[in-house]
Amino acid sequence: MIKANDSNRKSWIPVPKGSDFPIQNIPFGVFKKSNKQTCIGTRIGDLAIDLNTLYRLNYFEDIPLKNDVFEKKNLNEFLKLKKTIWRLVRDRIAEIFDEKNRMDSLYQEQVLHPINEIEMMMPVKVGDYTDFYSSRQHAYNVGCMFRDPNNALLPNWLHMPVAYHGRASSIIVSGTDIHRPMGQQLVGNSTQPIFGPTKLLDFELEMAFITGQGKALGEQINTSEAENYIFGMCIFNDWSARDLQKWEYVPLGPFLGKNFASSISPWIVTLDALEPFRIKGEVQAPSTLPYLKFQGRKNIDINLEVKISSNEFEPHTLTRSNYKHLYWNMSQQLAHHSINGCNINAGDLMASGTISGNNPETYGSLLELTWKGTKPIKMPDGTERKFLKDHDTVHMRAHAKAKKYQIGFGELRTKILPAKKQSFASN
Repeated sequence: MIKANDSNRKSWIPVPKGSDFPIQNIPFGVFKKSNKQTCIGTRIGDLAIDLNTLYRLNYFEDIPLKNDVFEKKNLNEFLKLKKTIWRLVRDRIAEIFDEKNRMDSLYQEQVLHPINEIEMMMPVKVGDYTDFYSSRQHAYNVGCMFRDPNNALLPNWLHMPVAYHGRASSIIVSGTDIHRPMGQQLVGNSTQPIFGPTKLLDFELEMAFITGQGKALGEQINTSEAENYIFGMCIFNDWSARDLQKWEYVPLGPFLGKNFASSISPWIVTLDALEPFRIKGEVQAPSTLPYLKFQGRKNIDINLEVKISSNEFEPHTLTRSNYKHLYWNMSQQLAHHSINGCNINAGDLMASGTISGNNPETYGSLLELTWKGTKPIKMPDGTERKFLKDHDTVHMRAHAKAKKYQIGFGELRTKILPAKKQSFASN
């Protein structure tokens, strides 16, 4: 068992009951302090912890770290280190804040910051972003809606983790609002597109993993070593404009219907913290090709929830799902991604694809929950939702539950603003 995961460990920092951030978590993120300085940090309970100040106070003096690694504006330099170093740092943080090792009050003032007095920043500079399509139920649902229910899964789906490359520059952190995107779309039975704001704006409930530094171009990462190159996970909302996407995606796939924004939660939870929650995944049939075979429990039991709120009502639950519903696991995704020699860099983001369970109430998008808008969902104020409206806020949460604590990711929250007015060049 990884030392920081001791289920009996308690911190001298108060941890509210039901908190996502007990001492067994120790996630990593970046925040701006009240003095506007940015630092890399972690969190226990409702206090953010400045890791750069801890370094300056010599708490990491016997761990091989560069003296400016926690001064950076993102985690990328830290991600370039080996997993052994990530683990040493996490274990040391657990020791520092263990109830047996109370910190001097002067140091506490320098290191600890109330969570309501800081601003969370993008935790990583995402170099490349890949979105997988790894939930069988989601793929089946989409196939039923847009193709033949008797042949809902495309022929390649059961043989490899299907994916596409997305736009890294428009990945944003929780709390960043987005404007309703504009684009071409077909209306009704027309064969001529119009231009305007999307009418079918949707969320996609996903999780993502962040990589460390991979191998050189031309080398592969196999399933048995894949987790050495995975730092941790976050919640991911892959926004979708369904009408834009439907018109543009043939023959080359998603473009403007996806690249306007994707949102992530600010704390990256390590694989080590999630180790106690591993479970077996679905039996894969037909049998995979040799490079996709793996050993051990690779799925993780993480409860997921999506709520929406508006100016008229408080957050209202739309769906509850679970990360365990993925057919293709992270090790397989990374192995497939690199099997052709594609190089993986520190700070790359790999998203799971929409996560849908086997029951309608566990589907991971409004497209599925309302079945293409044919089954509207009633809201607390009496209105209905087929797709998202302006001024709606989407809230996503995720946590893994143990007997004595839970490991969570905090909230991923994004508000939808009206489309911006467009100006067009004239001849």
